[in-house]
Amino acid sequence: RSIITIDGMHVFGACTDKMDPITSYVESNNLAAIDIKSGQEGNLHGATVAGSIDLKRRNTSFGLQKKIGGAYQTGFEFNNKQTFNLGNLYYSSDKFVADGSIAFRKAGNYYDGNDDEVRHSQYNKFNASLGLAYKTSPLSAVRVDAIFDRAKDVGFPALPMDLSLSRAIITSATYKQLFEEGLVKVWDTKVYFNAVEHYMDDTTRPENLVHMDMPGWSTTYGLLSKRDLQKDCYSSEIQVNAYDNLSIAEMRMYPQDRSKQTMFAYSWPWVTTRFASVAINNSLDLSDISRLVFGGSLGLNYNYSKYVEFNWIFHPGSPQKKNRILPSLHASYQLNIGQFDFSLGTGFGHRAPSVSEAYGYYIYNSFDRYDYIGNPNLKNEVSYEANASAGFKTGKLSIGAKANYFFIQDYIIGRILSLGSPMNYQSVGVKGYTSLDHATLFNLALNAQYQILPGLDWKAILTYARGQDNMGGNLPFIRPLSYQTSVHYQYKMIGVQTSMNGDFSQVNFSPEYGEDQTASYKIWNVSADYNFNIGKLNAAFQVGAENLFNEYYSTYADWGNIPRMGRNIFTSLKINF
Repeated sequence: RSIITIDGMHVFGACTDKMDPITSYVESNNLAAIDIKSGQEGNLHGATVAGSIDLKRRNTSFGLQKKIGGAYQTGFEFNNKQTFNLGNLYYSSDKFVADGSIAFRKAGNYYDGNDDEVRHSQYNKFNASLGLAYKTSPLSAVRVDAIFDRAKDVGFPALPMDLSLSRAIITSATYKQLFEEGLVKVWDTKVYFNAVEHYMDDTTRPENLVHMDMPGWSTTYGLLSKRDLQKDCYSSEIQVNAYDNLSIAEMRMYPQDRSKQTMFAYSWPWVTTRFASVAINNSLDLSDISRLVFGGSLGLNYNYSKYVEFNWIFHPGSPQKKNRILPSLHASYQLNIGQFDFSLGTGFGHRAPSVSEAYGYYIYNSFDRYDYIGNPNLKNEVSYEANASAGFKTGKLSIGAKANYFFIQDYIIGRILSLGSPMNYQSVGVKGYTSLDHATLFNLALNAQYQILPGLDWKAILTYARGQDNMGGNLPFIRPLSYQTSVHYQYKMIGVQTSMNGDFSQVNFSPEYGEDQTASYKIWNVSADYNFNIGKLNAAFQVGAENLFNEYYSTYADWGNIPRMGRNIFTSLKINF
């Protein structure tokens, strides 16, 4: 229900099991910031219910003098014997910039808190990026970017198959124009293309009675154009988004006697999604202490299923094409009085069903062990939200609270179907995506930060969430009461940090939707780092331990209750030049 983008670009995974999250395509050494918007404030990038997450990559700025620099980091993690090597290099001048990054990661199976090996948890990953920029005038520039990502031999302990190969290419070309006078200050336009291929198979699972391949492909062409406006106490962002995506996923089953005929189906039957929207986000300073933020968007969503026969099996006569209108509105009032700050907001928006929710065909979900069927006739989800926050800040102390409440009509979720039999021998039945009359979600977060002494800081976060369907039953995948606290001490070139995080016992779990209760857990972590110079080079050495006391645990979101990693000692060395 969230929109995840890379520099505003829409990228769609090619795995029906969602084993290729968009966040995996941006490595830590190529990530500058993460822009997170909650609820309808995230509609700048398209129609959403939960909000948006935009991964902003590092971009080297133009400089008055020619400069070359970069960084190299290497490290080792003992639990799963992971090795990683990350590198960055850039060149900048007054008219030309080039920057690039590269990352290698390889890990074996990890061990849980009982020191048992968790099979099929290995991975091998490579990521590289390149960006070139040229200043066409004192106030304008063009930039081209590319990301290449490859993963192979990636295990998934909770699934009956693993990833043999996944590749992604993400490209874009951007023109940016600045304005010294007038209402418009910046005009940024980007065209982009990305393609993802994802090959799942069970060749490493000889115990499977029926072998299966599940390849998938996703191709996207897109455009976004954004204008920043400002005049006196008013500022605004206006953004146009458009993309065309084709999602294909196949499923082929092989009998033990390979001379017999295989079974083939499209789990995504060549589904085309075309989307276009215009969004505006405004900020108006009402006074020195108050501000009004308001905006909205209007989106058009078009779907086309090439092999509609797969949809007709469960939904006879369903249309091959579907058009949807997706409106959105939001507003909030912000007030700052001395050391206090407050905000109060509301929002309204529509979300179209995803490709799997509308057109999926026998997509196996190992969490509840059901095969899932999409429904092209699903209504839009319609979200009504309210949010509020309050904070207090001094020179040493800051505390804050944030809360939001969502009332979502036609909430999409899977329900057991009376017709149809499971296709996967590991399945216990068939579920179809359907719409509840409504569902409600409530989130509350409390945070605090305090400077105990110069160089000694403490932070803490406490979060609570509650989700219920229209009958008062619990929704799945709602995190129980959780906490995180840390203390960091910095003395000259030496830094030491210790932290603890955990969840309370899951009380409001949902057996109806395949959940069982997860126990409470707490994880203790420690680390230390030392910064030093090697000639003209700056270096940092870090060593630490995650899950110091080797806790055996799994979380509410872990499919099959697969345990998380036990004690993990790690070390790394980073050199900047």
